[in-house]
Amino acid sequence: MEPKLKNYLHLHLIVFIWGFTAVLGKLISLDALDLVWYRMLLASILVLAFIVFKKYRLRVTAKMLVSLVFTGIVIALHWVTFFGAIKASNVSVALATMSTGAFFAAIIEPFWYGRKVIGYEIVFGVIVMLGLYLIFQVDTTNLLGIGLALISALLSTIFSMLNGKLIQKERPSVISFYELTSGTLVLTPYLAFTGKFDANYFQISINDLFFLFLLASVCTAYAFIASVKLLKFISPYTVMLTVNMEPIYGILLAFAIFGESEKMQPMFYVGGLIIISTVVANGILKNRRRIGKPAVE
Repeated sequence: MEPKLKNYLHLHLIVFIWGFTAVLGKLISLDALDLVWYRMLLASILVLAFIVFKKYRLRVTAKMLVSLVFTGIVIALHWVTFFGAIKASNVSVALATMSTGAFFAAIIEPFWYGRKVIGYEIVFGVIVMLGLYLIFQVDTTNLLGIGLALISALLSTIFSMLNGKLIQKERPSVISFYELTSGTLVLTPYLAFTGKFDANYFQISINDLFFLFLLASVCTAYAFIASVKLLKFISPYTVMLTVNMEPIYGILLAFAIFGESEKMQPMFYVGGLIIISTVVANGILKNRRRIGKPAVE
């Protein structure tokens, strides 16, 4: 299989897993902040076990460590707002609103990488917004969920940009370990000072433990390392645009699992088709622009 096609297919598998992450967020009964703390703690342990097994070095420069800690904080805030959006509304609202990440990436990426703004990226970002509008007709009862999801989408774009540079200097697993550990350590003092860490905090149901392990292993440790590694070959903008498939995958899964509470309106299919078409068009244009160029696409 052609490496470029293999990378795109791998990215879509990861996005599908991320769509399932939203479903797990609804299945787990913990609050958003508690859920993220457990997720990052368990995932950091699993990633560390992988690093030890592979005998990779954990030592990084002081400058790299500062960058990793900062990115870890951004990721923690992204996940807290993401799961907060799911708890405040539902999977469909949170995932559909997250599609705005492509629009944020189209605006921020040129400044971040010091390149010219590509016209079709802005156009695609606007088209994705149209698809988002059709998927979800704004409902004032879900304003909190929409607001949290918008913040989460912006934070997701920012940490993709940060990791897009970090991956050029360090292993994906090492990056993931430091970022996940940093997020855990940042959330821990807040939870401690607010009196969260009592005896009841660590009494988790069997169902929640199972879903947390699934979330931490497949949906975090594996997907996180793999997605960071893909940034060597695929630009953050293309990643963010492809992530717009996450609402499609996630909402379909949510509808299959939760039924009527996630029922889709007919316009969902129109909006979904617009988003899918935009992802395909972006891939085609990226391939044409990068023929013969060794740079990251």
